[in-house]
Amino acid sequence: MATGRTHRPATRSRGIPEATVARLPLYLRALTALSERSVPTVSSEELAAAAGVNSAKLRKDFSYLGSYGTRGVGYDVEYLVYQISRELGLTQDWPVVIVGIGNLGAALAGYGGFASRGFRVAALIDADPAMTGKPVAGIPVQHSDDLEKIISEDGVSIGVIATPAGVAQQVCDRLVAAGVTSILNFAPTVLSVPDGVDVRKVDLSIELQILAFHEQRKAGEELGIEAGAEPTAEPGTTAAVPPAARTAEDAGRKGPDGDMPAVMPA
Repeated sequence: MATGRTHRPATRSRGIPEATVARLPLYLRALTALSERSVPTVSSEELAAAAGVNSAKLRKDFSYLGSYGTRGVGYDVEYLVYQISRELGLTQDWPVVIVGIGNLGAALAGYGGFASRGFRVAALIDADPAMTGKPVAGIPVQHSDDLEKIISEDGVSIGVIATPAGVAQQVCDRLVAAGVTSILNFAPTVLSVPDGVDVRKVDLSIELQILAFHEQRKAGEELGIEAGAEPTAEPGTTAAVPPAARTAEDAGRKGPDGDMPAVMPA
């Protein structure tokens, strides 16, 4: 079986847009679930709903793969699984090293989804001498002094960084210098890499903050609904601002997107 250092996916040379590439794993996950239930074919509407996109976008994405389905029948599930897997480079073996075997790194090492999706954890690496030789998820941890040797011997082109932020850039530089060309970064920092090196950042705290924003907005909308009718002035107090006047006043305070008041930086 080929390794990740001998072949690169063809998506760039075939001109598939990055937005489409980002959706291919969503389609593959939905198709894999259908395959496990022995579903032979699926319509674009059904698959789009399962993947969380609209059917027109799905059909456009699949046109880049040269797959148009059959009118009245839909798409062949098993063929699409193979086609998307091949396009993503998942029909070959991709050796991966995980650097930083703390709680997160250990959890990643034990993730069963790697092997089933074409990725093999070739090595676990940590700078703590006390971790050297300790098995994690059945794989002995190796010391970071051997990083370059491990990458060379195993033909690794994908590195996962799960270290503290303060050392992530140093680890990244060593990975790149040793020949790693794709990095999945879990460290809470932005990495600087040369051209030709791809970095994907996973930051759980940012995702939670975005969810908190939406929760706050939903709570505000619910309070607005519960408030009901427009307030009226009590006798002897200042009259309430008429809705039309208030709308005109608010228009001058909206942000650049027109839907929220502008917030000045602290």
